Amino acid sequence: MDLLKKLSSIILTPKCYDEYFVEFNFLSATCFKTTLSKCLGVVLIMGAVLVKVPQILKIIKGKSGAGISMSSVSLDLTAMTIFMSYSFVKGFPFTAWGDTFFLVIQTVTVGILVLFYESSTSNAISYLIGFSISAFVLMSGITPIGVLWTLQGFNIPIVLMGKLTQAYTNYKNGTTGQLSAVTLIMLFGGSLAR
Repeated sequence: MDLLKKLSSIILTPKCYDEYFVEFNFLSATCFKTTLSKCLGVVLIMGAVLVKVPQILKIIKGKSGAGISMSSVSLDLTAMTIFMSYSFVKGFPFTAWGDTFFLVIQTVTVGILVLFYESSTSNAISYLIGFSISAFVLMSGITPIGVLWTLQGFNIPIVLMGKLTQAYTNYKNGTTGQLSAVTLIMLFGGSLAR
Protein backbone atom coordinates (compact mmCIF):
# COMPACT_ATOMS: atom_id res chain seq x y z
CA MET A 1 0.00 0.00 0.00
CA ASP A 2 2.93 2.31 0.74
CA LEU A 3 4.28 1.77 -2.79
CA LEU A 4 0.87 2.66 -4.25
CA LYS A 5 0.85 5.88 -2.22
CA LYS A 6 4.35 6.83 -3.43
CA LEU A 7 3.54 6.10 -7.07
CA SER A 8 0.20 7.88 -6.91
CA SER A 9 1.87 11.02 -5.52
CA ILE A 10 2.90 11.78 -9.11
CA ILE A 11 -0.72 12.57 -9.98
CA LEU A 12 -2.56 12.69 -6.64
CA THR A 13 -2.25 15.14 -3.78
CA PRO A 14 -2.20 13.55 -0.31
CA LYS A 15 -5.73 14.85 0.26
CA CYS A 16 -6.99 13.29 -2.98
CA TYR A 17 -5.22 10.01 -2.22
CA ASP A 18 -7.13 9.86 1.07
CA GLU A 19 -10.33 10.93 -0.67
CA TYR A 20 -10.05 8.12 -3.25
CA PHE A 21 -8.39 5.27 -1.34
CA VAL A 22 -9.38 5.87 2.29
CA GLU A 23 -12.83 7.47 1.99
CA PHE A 24 -13.62 5.79 -1.38
CA ASN A 25 -15.13 9.07 -2.57
CA PHE A 26 -14.52 8.91 -6.33
CA LEU A 27 -16.93 11.78 -7.06
CA SER A 28 -14.94 14.63 -5.48
CA ALA A 29 -14.98 17.45 -8.05
CA THR A 30 -11.99 19.18 -6.46
CA CYS A 31 -9.86 16.03 -6.58
CA PHE A 32 -11.00 15.28 -10.12
CA LYS A 33 -9.86 18.71 -11.32
CA THR A 34 -6.55 18.50 -9.46
CA THR A 35 -5.86 14.97 -10.71
CA LEU A 36 -6.79 15.89 -14.28
CA SER A 37 -4.46 18.88 -14.15
CA LYS A 38 -1.58 16.76 -12.84
CA CYS A 39 -2.25 14.07 -15.46
CA LEU A 40 -2.13 16.67 -18.23
CA GLY A 41 1.16 17.90 -16.77
CA VAL A 42 2.63 14.39 -16.91
CA VAL A 43 1.37 13.89 -20.49
CA LEU A 44 2.87 17.25 -21.51
CA ILE A 45 6.21 16.28 -19.97
CA MET A 46 6.22 12.94 -21.79
CA GLY A 47 5.38 14.64 -25.08
CA ALA A 48 7.94 17.39 -24.52
CA VAL A 49 10.73 14.85 -24.16
CA LEU A 50 10.49 14.15 -27.90
CA VAL A 51 8.77 17.20 -29.39
CA LYS A 52 11.79 18.81 -31.05
CA VAL A 53 13.63 15.58 -31.86
CA PRO A 54 12.27 15.53 -35.46
CA GLN A 55 13.60 19.09 -35.89
CA ILE A 56 16.99 18.15 -34.45
CA LEU A 57 17.23 15.04 -36.64
CA LYS A 58 16.28 17.02 -39.74
CA ILE A 59 19.06 19.54 -39.06
CA ILE A 60 21.63 16.80 -38.44
CA LYS A 61 20.56 14.78 -41.48
CA GLY A 62 20.66 17.83 -43.73
CA LYS A 63 23.82 19.15 -42.06
CA SER A 64 22.14 22.53 -42.31
CA GLY A 65 20.11 24.97 -40.26
CA ALA A 66 18.89 26.77 -43.38
CA GLY A 67 15.57 28.51 -42.92
CA ILE A 68 15.71 28.49 -39.13
CA SER A 69 15.82 31.98 -37.67
CA MET A 70 18.31 32.18 -34.81
CA SER A 71 16.42 35.24 -33.56
CA SER A 72 13.26 33.16 -33.35
CA VAL A 73 15.06 30.28 -31.61
CA SER A 74 16.67 32.68 -29.13
CA LEU A 75 13.41 34.51 -28.38
CA ASP A 76 11.57 31.22 -27.82
CA LEU A 77 14.42 30.05 -25.60
CA THR A 78 14.29 33.30 -23.63
CA ALA A 79 10.55 32.97 -22.95
CA MET A 80 10.87 29.31 -21.95
CA THR A 81 13.84 30.00 -19.69
CA ILE A 82 11.99 32.83 -17.92
CA PHE A 83 8.96 30.59 -17.31
CA MET A 84 11.10 27.65 -16.18
CA SER A 85 13.18 29.84 -13.87
CA TYR A 86 10.17 31.49 -12.28
CA SER A 87 8.46 28.13 -11.74
CA PHE A 88 11.62 26.56 -10.31
CA VAL A 89 12.37 29.42 -7.94
CA LYS A 90 8.74 29.54 -6.75
CA GLY A 91 8.92 25.81 -6.00
CA PHE A 92 6.10 24.78 -8.31
CA PRO A 93 5.81 21.01 -8.85
CA PHE A 94 7.80 19.59 -11.75
CA THR A 95 4.53 18.50 -13.39
CA ALA A 96 3.66 22.20 -13.78
CA TRP A 97 6.81 23.17 -15.68
CA GLY A 98 8.75 19.99 -16.51
CA ASP A 99 7.69 20.07 -20.16
CA THR A 100 9.42 23.44 -20.45
CA PHE A 101 12.64 21.97 -19.03
CA PHE A 102 12.79 19.43 -21.86
CA LEU A 103 11.79 22.04 -24.45
CA VAL A 104 14.60 24.29 -23.24
CA ILE A 105 17.18 21.52 -23.64
CA GLN A 106 15.95 20.74 -27.14
CA THR A 107 15.70 24.40 -28.17
CA VAL A 108 19.27 25.04 -27.01
CA THR A 109 20.29 22.02 -29.08
CA VAL A 110 18.52 23.44 -32.16
CA GLY A 111 20.29 26.78 -31.64
CA ILE A 112 23.69 25.12 -31.23
CA LEU A 113 23.18 22.97 -34.33
CA VAL A 114 22.06 25.91 -36.47
CA LEU A 115 25.11 27.90 -35.40
CA PHE A 116 27.40 24.89 -35.86
CA TYR A 117 26.23 24.24 -39.43
CA GLU A 118 25.56 27.82 -40.53
CA SER A 119 28.26 29.73 -38.66
CA SER A 120 31.07 28.19 -36.62
CA THR A 121 31.83 25.83 -33.79
CA SER A 122 33.01 28.73 -31.62
CA ASN A 123 29.68 30.54 -32.09
CA ALA A 124 27.82 27.37 -31.14
CA ILE A 125 29.93 26.95 -27.99
CA SER A 126 29.53 30.65 -27.11
CA TYR A 127 25.75 30.29 -27.46
CA LEU A 128 25.73 27.34 -25.06
CA ILE A 129 27.93 29.15 -22.54
CA GLY A 130 25.81 32.31 -22.74
CA PHE A 131 22.61 30.35 -22.24
CA SER A 132 24.09 28.36 -19.33
CA ILE A 133 25.20 31.51 -17.52
CA SER A 134 21.82 33.18 -18.07
CA ALA A 135 19.92 30.12 -16.84
CA PHE A 136 22.14 29.89 -13.77
CA VAL A 137 21.60 33.56 -12.91
CA LEU A 138 17.83 33.23 -13.29
CA MET A 139 17.45 29.92 -11.44
CA SER A 140 20.05 30.14 -8.68
CA GLY A 141 18.25 32.68 -6.53
CA ILE A 142 20.55 35.53 -7.55
CA THR A 143 17.72 37.14 -9.51
CA PRO A 144 15.03 38.58 -7.20
CA ILE A 145 11.62 36.92 -7.52
CA GLY A 146 10.07 40.31 -8.36
CA VAL A 147 12.32 40.57 -11.41
CA LEU A 148 11.36 37.05 -12.51
CA TRP A 149 7.68 37.91 -12.02
CA THR A 150 8.09 41.04 -14.16
CA LEU A 151 9.94 39.09 -16.85
CA GLN A 152 7.04 36.61 -16.90
CA GLY A 153 4.83 39.47 -18.06
CA PHE A 154 6.94 39.84 -21.18
CA ASN A 155 6.70 36.17 -22.22
CA ILE A 156 3.74 36.53 -24.60
CA PRO A 157 5.27 39.45 -26.52
CA ILE A 158 8.61 37.60 -26.64
CA VAL A 159 7.02 34.44 -28.04
CA LEU A 160 4.91 36.44 -30.51
CA MET A 161 8.00 38.29 -31.72
CA GLY A 162 9.83 34.97 -32.10
CA LYS A 163 7.05 33.45 -34.20
CA LEU A 164 6.75 36.56 -36.36
CA THR A 165 10.51 36.55 -36.90
CA GLN A 166 10.39 32.92 -38.08
CA ALA A 167 7.39 33.65 -40.31
CA TYR A 168 9.25 36.58 -41.89
CA THR A 169 12.31 34.37 -42.45
CA ASN A 170 10.11 31.77 -44.17
CA TYR A 171 8.49 34.46 -46.32
CA LYS A 172 11.83 36.04 -47.24
CA ASN A 173 13.40 32.68 -48.15
CA GLY A 174 10.30 31.38 -49.92
CA THR A 175 10.72 28.10 -48.05
CA THR A 176 10.55 26.66 -44.56
CA GLY A 177 14.04 25.20 -44.92
CA GLN A 178 14.87 22.78 -42.14
CA LEU A 179 11.73 23.42 -40.08
CA SER A 180 9.96 20.18 -39.15
CA ALA A 181 6.20 19.92 -39.68
CA VAL A 182 6.03 17.07 -37.13
CA THR A 183 7.61 19.30 -34.47
CA LEU A 184 5.21 22.15 -35.22
CA ILE A 185 2.18 19.84 -35.01
CA MET A 186 3.40 18.38 -31.71
CA LEU A 187 4.00 21.90 -30.29
CA PHE A 188 0.50 22.92 -31.37
CA GLY A 189 -0.97 19.83 -29.68
CA GLY A 190 0.94 20.61 -26.48
CA SER A 191 -0.36 24.17 -26.54
CA LEU A 192 -3.93 22.91 -26.89
CA ALA A 193 -3.47 20.54 -23.95
CA ARG A 194 -2.01 23.31 -21.79
